[in-house]
Amino acid sequence: MNSGWLAWECIVFGVFIAATTFVPLWNRRKDIKAGSDVKRAYIFAGGGVSVLAMILSVARGTLGVRSFLGFPSELVYRGSAMWETLYGVILAFPLVCFIFVPVYYRLHTNSVYEYLQLRFGSRWVRRVAAATFLLRQVLNLAVTVYTPTVALHAVLGLPHWASAAVITVVGIVFNLLGGLAAAIRADVIQTLTMVLVSGAFIVQATIKAGGPAKVISDNIEGGRLQFFKFHWDPTIRVDTLSAIFGQLFMSISVYGCQQTFVQRYCSMSSESRVRRTLLANVPAVGVLFSLSWVVGMALYAVYKNCDPLMAGAISAPDEVLAYYVEDQYAFLPGMLGLFLGSLFNGALSFLVSNVNSLATVTWEDFVSAAPAFKGISDKQQLTIIKIIGVIYALLIMCLSLCVGLVGGVVEGSLLVTSATSGALLGVFALAALVPAANARGALVGMLASHVLTAWLAAGRLMTVDTSVEMLPLSIEGCTNGTVSAFNTKPMPIGQNETLMQIAPMLRALNISRNVYQEEESTIMSGLHTIYSISYMWYAVIGTMTCVILGLIIGLISGKESDAYDERLLHPLVAKLARKMPGKPRKFANEKVEKTEEIVRKTEEDTSVETDVTVADDIADKKPVFSTNSSRLFDVYESGRSPSPFPEKTRL
Repeated sequence: MNSGWLAWECIVFGVFIAATTFVPLWNRRKDIKAGSDVKRAYIFAGGGVSVLAMILSVARGTLGVRSFLGFPSELVYRGSAMWETLYGVILAFPLVCFIFVPVYYRLHTNSVYEYLQLRFGSRWVRRVAAATFLLRQVLNLAVTVYTPTVALHAVLGLPHWASAAVITVVGIVFNLLGGLAAAIRADVIQTLTMVLVSGAFIVQATIKAGGPAKVISDNIEGGRLQFFKFHWDPTIRVDTLSAIFGQLFMSISVYGCQQTFVQRYCSMSSESRVRRTLLANVPAVGVLFSLSWVVGMALYAVYKNCDPLMAGAISAPDEVLAYYVEDQYAFLPGMLGLFLGSLFNGALSFLVSNVNSLATVTWEDFVSAAPAFKGISDKQQLTIIKIIGVIYALLIMCLSLCVGLVGGVVEGSLLVTSATSGALLGVFALAALVPAANARGALVGMLASHVLTAWLAAGRLMTVDTSVEMLPLSIEGCTNGTVSAFNTKPMPIGQNETLMQIAPMLRALNISRNVYQEEESTIMSGLHTIYSISYMWYAVIGTMTCVILGLIIGLISGKESDAYDERLLHPLVAKLARKMPGKPRKFANEKVEKTEEIVRKTEEDTSVETDVTVADDIADKKPVFSTNSSRLFDVYESGRSPSPFPEKTRL
C-alpha cells in the first residue's frame, strides 16, 4: 500500500470516527433537560428512548464488534457450529420478556441488583451479584477493545497497545460528555454502518466467488455448513445441544440479569414498550447475527484455495476479514478506512455504554454506602460516577492486551460470559421464581457456583489443550512466490544411541512405580475429563448449582424473619405458591394489611361518622408497597407501568 493511498484511508478513518463520536453528543443538553435531574438523565437517557432506537441498541449490545470480526473467521476456519448459538439467543428474548421484566421493571432504582436486597433483605447478596456483573463486563469489554486492535495491527502494523490506548482515551472523553442517550445514538449509527459494510462485503465476495449458488456449494463441500449435530458429548467445544441450552442460559443471564440491558429497559416510558422491543429483537438479532456468518461464507468461497493464514499473509485467524478488505477493495478508495473506522467506533460505543453501567453499579451498590458520601447532591454523585468510569476504562485497556492468550475474540468472549452467567442467573431465578429461597441459600448458592465454574475454567486453561482444530484449506490457488517459504517441512530428528542403549535399564528401574503411576493416571484422567467439559455448559452448571443449593438451604433454614413482600415474586409464582400444600408462607405485606385492618376496626368503634369517612379514605387510597424500609415500590400497581420521567425525548 503506497503512502498516498494510506493517507487517504487514514483521512476517511478519522472523519468517520469524528462524525460518529460527536453526532451522538449533539443533543446532550436536550437529554439533560428531558430528565428529572442531571444524574437520572445521564443514567436513563431522560426516559423517552424510541422503540426503534432501543431495538438497534439492544441488538448492537447483543452482538458487539466480536461478531463483526470474529464470526467470519470462525466460519472460514472452524465451520458453522457457533452459528447455532443463535437458537439460544432467540429463545432468551421471550423468556426474559415474560419472566424478569414484570418483576422489576417498576423498581425505579438505578441498580437492578437492589431488587435482590429487597427480596432477600441482605446487602451481601446484592453486592456479590453486582460484583459478578462487574467482573463479567470488565472481562468482556477487554475482548471488545482488543477486537479492533487486531485489524489495525494486520493492516497498519500498529501495536495492540497503541490502538487500545487511543480507543480508551476517546471513550473517556465520550463518557465524560455524554450519557446513556448519547451511547444509544452511537449504537444506532454503528449498527446501521455495520449492516451496510457487511452487505458490501457479501456482494463483492459473492461476485468474486462466482455467485450465490457457488458460495453455498463451496461451503457445503468444504464442510463449513453442518447443522443439527447432536454428539451428546459435553467435552466437544460446541454442538447443537450445547448451542441451544448453553447459549440460552448465557443469554437469559445477559438480557434479564445484567445492568447494561435492564438500564436500557428502564429508559423506556412503559412496560408494554419494553415487551414490544424485546419481541421485536428476535428477528432483528436473527438477521444481524447471521449477517456476519454469511460474510464468512463468502470469504471462504474466495480464499478456499489460497488461505492467507497458511500463506503467511496474516498471523492469526481473526485477521482474515481485515486482510480481505485490504486485498479485494483496492479499487475503492476509502473502503478500508471505513471498515477500520466501523470496528474502532463499534468498540468505542460498546465501551462507553457499558462503562456507564459499570460506574453506575459500582456507585449504587458499593461506593454510595461509604459514610463520606452520605447526603451529597445528585450533581456530586454524577461527578463521582464519571470518575469511576474513567478508572474502569483504564483497567479495561490493560486487560485487553491479555485477550490473545485465550484463543481469540469469540473464544475469549464466550468463556468469560459462560463462566460468570450461572451464579447471576441462579440468584435472580431464586429471587423471582422460588418462594422458599432466603438470603443464606442465595449467598451460598452464588459462592458455590462461582467456585465450581472458576475451578472448571482454570483447570481447562491450565491442563487442557484449548486450541481448536481448524478445518482444511489450501494454498494451491495462490499465485505469489512467497508460499513455499511458509510451507517448509521439518528437519528429521536423529536418534541418541547412548539413550537407546540404557533405555531397558531405565524401564526396569521404573517397574516399582507402575502401581502408583497407574493410580495417579486414573485420577488425572478423571480430572482431565472434567476439565475438558466445554465452556458452553458452564452457565448451565453454575445456574443449577446455585438454584439447587439455594432451594435446599432455604427449605432447611427458613425463618419467619425471612418474610418479604409477595409482590417481589413473579405474579404467576405468587399465585401458585398460595395454592401449594403445606404450611402457608408468611409475607411482609400481610403484616401491613393486618395493621390497616386493626386501625380500621378501631376507627369504626369510635364513631359511625368517622367510620364512613375512614372507609371512604381507605377505598380511595392504595396501600403503600414497602419492603425493608424501601420506598422504591410506592407506586407499584399491577395495572399500569408508571414512569419516573416527566418528559420524553425521542432519539
